[in-house]
Amino acid sequence: MNGRRALVTGGAGFIGSHLVDRLLASGADRVVVVDNFFLGKRENLADALRKGGERLAVINDDATDLPAMREIVDRESIQDVYNLATKPLEYSFDNPAGAFDVNTRLAITWGELLRKRHYERLIHTSSSEAFGSAVTRPMREDHPRNPTTPYAAGKAAADLALLSYVRTFDLDIRILRPFNNYGPRQNWGSYSGIVPKTAQRLLEGKAPILHGDGTQGRDFVYVEDVADALLAVSSTPAARGQDLNVASGHETPVKDVITILCKAADFHGEWIREPRRAADVDHHIGDGTQLEKVTGYRPRTSLADGLARTFRWYESRLAQEPR
Repeated sequence: MNGRRALVTGGAGFIGSHLVDRLLASGADRVVVVDNFFLGKRENLADALRKGGERLAVINDDATDLPAMREIVDRESIQDVYNLATKPLEYSFDNPAGAFDVNTRLAITWGELLRKRHYERLIHTSSSEAFGSAVTRPMREDHPRNPTTPYAAGKAAADLALLSYVRTFDLDIRILRPFNNYGPRQNWGSYSGIVPKTAQRLLEGKAPILHGDGTQGRDFVYVEDVADALLAVSSTPAARGQDLNVASGHETPVKDVITILCKAADFHGEWIREPRRAADVDHHIGDGTQLEKVTGYRPRTSLADGLARTFRWYESRLAQEPR
């Protein structure tokens, strides 16, 4: 990334802020964050703002607004766009149309700007949720797309739209599909995932909640590994036009994750049992061999180490919050 000029949609969010850190550390000449702060937080960029100085700009705007994005891209002479903006899966239960719409509009906005040569290449972040429950395991890039939520359907539609732009217009689009992300800075309020939700409850002295029997399997990938994978994809010419998974290759039952977090919190009480959530997938285990074959990269962080780091981060955040 040395000397490149990049724009990150959703750059104040969970994965996006870690990517911004990586881009600045790798020598990017300019990094522009576009975020509407639906879930993104300026505090996620605190280190980047301090270290990046004038190399980093943060713009509060809607990344689906094509005219506004065209103006920013042209003004900033952007070369690379990393699309990480989205509305979270849980949001699709409250506003299914909005969750679907934002993912497809983002894809078309950035596909059109690339087609009209306003920048050079798009690195788009998909989601393993586009696959639904595993039909074959591990799930390769050619696994059937069978999304079970409006969020996932929007992600699947975005993938297909951008791949059609590759085939029709020969554009430099690279898609990275992370499996179940977790790590520091993941939102732990509204629309939070299993790791932050459980960590928050434990740190507040509450019992964790288990939906269903907890055997639902997930392939957890540490956020810093996802950020590194995005850089690997963007810096590897052979990744052009590719649709790549980033996955640990290990499936962990949700109940095991809760058990690890309970141990970190020294919690020995009873769990709260609730019915299984609608549209919850049964099995998720990804095949990341194609990413390694193309870029030489594979995730490095074990689940035990990653969860320990994540819990310590939430513990430090809770200690800083006003009582």
